[in-house]
Amino acid sequence: MRFVDEALMRVQAGHGGRGCASFRREKFIPFGGPDGGDGGLGGSVYLRAKAGINTLADFRIQRLFKAQGGTAGSGNDCTGKGGEDLYVDVPVGTTVLDDETQEQLGDLLHAGDIVVVARGGKGGWGNTRFKTSTNRAPRKAMPGLPGEKRILRLEMRVIADVGLLGMPNAGKSTLIRAVSAARPKVADYPFTTMHPNLGVVSVGLNRSFVMADIPGLIEGAADGAGLGIRFLKHLQRTRVLLHLVDVLPPDPDADPVKDARAIVAELKKFSEELGKRERWLVLNKLDLLPPAEGEALCKDIVRRLRWKGPLYRISAATGTGTRELVEALMQRIEERAAEDAPDGQAPTP
Repeated sequence: MRFVDEALMRVQAGHGGRGCASFRREKFIPFGGPDGGDGGLGGSVYLRAKAGINTLADFRIQRLFKAQGGTAGSGNDCTGKGGEDLYVDVPVGTTVLDDETQEQLGDLLHAGDIVVVARGGKGGWGNTRFKTSTNRAPRKAMPGLPGEKRILRLEMRVIADVGLLGMPNAGKSTLIRAVSAARPKVADYPFTTMHPNLGVVSVGLNRSFVMADIPGLIEGAADGAGLGIRFLKHLQRTRVLLHLVDVLPPDPDADPVKDARAIVAELKKFSEELGKRERWLVLNKLDLLPPAEGEALCKDIVRRLRWKGPLYRISAATGTGTRELVEALMQRIEERAAEDAPDGQAPTP
């Protein structure tokens, strides 16, 4: 199924049932009085995060979701049956917004998270509710209130521990293939990755993390160039960013340092918080150069970038240096999990 990370949907909660205007009429009871019951409550619409769903594509086909309405009240003070609530399953990582007001209604980060997006209408009052000392035979009953209607915009954002970023053809897809079971498309032309790919990287017994291969970025991505901000947002839910730099770009006029700076500028332009996210520099494709020449080129790139953070030299194609990289990432993710865990609770990697 094709990856779809945005979709519009209409939700309609159930209307409340109508109240009943009824009178008790029994033999030998001359003053029976009103006994009309209230209408039932309309069903509400909920969105529920469910593991195993990885696309919003189904919402391009079915766009309207309606909950059941409440039934009318009846005599003998019987309240109408309430309408059944409707639960709609969406992928984990879905942000729910009201398309008209842009209000964020919920952020479903974990499997089982639930948010109500449309509340059912209240049932109308039966005539028993209107009985007073001066009006002992009211014939008035109320209709049920309508349920809420909304047009929702769903945005799915990848949840991963490590996000890969870099120019097109920097080797991101090759790296995720080398360290996980994910099999994204790999080719020697730009934008072979058209949607995020997730891979689980196993480092040892009960030690693993999720890596996200994000489509390549180019200068102007924050303004929509290339694949633009459609995929920049997926980096917002990663703990560590791996910035892959191709030390030997296919274009002889390309400058790895200039390209790396352009990527950082786009991150900051898109989000100040994302620009400050922990980022590691990974120099890739060293298998294409003799060792001495590759070492000299790496030192030149690091010097020109004035890089002071974590640095790794790898060849994603041959696997050289990838084991050391994933072990260091696993250790850092465990440290971050310990830092983020509330006091007294075990950290969750």
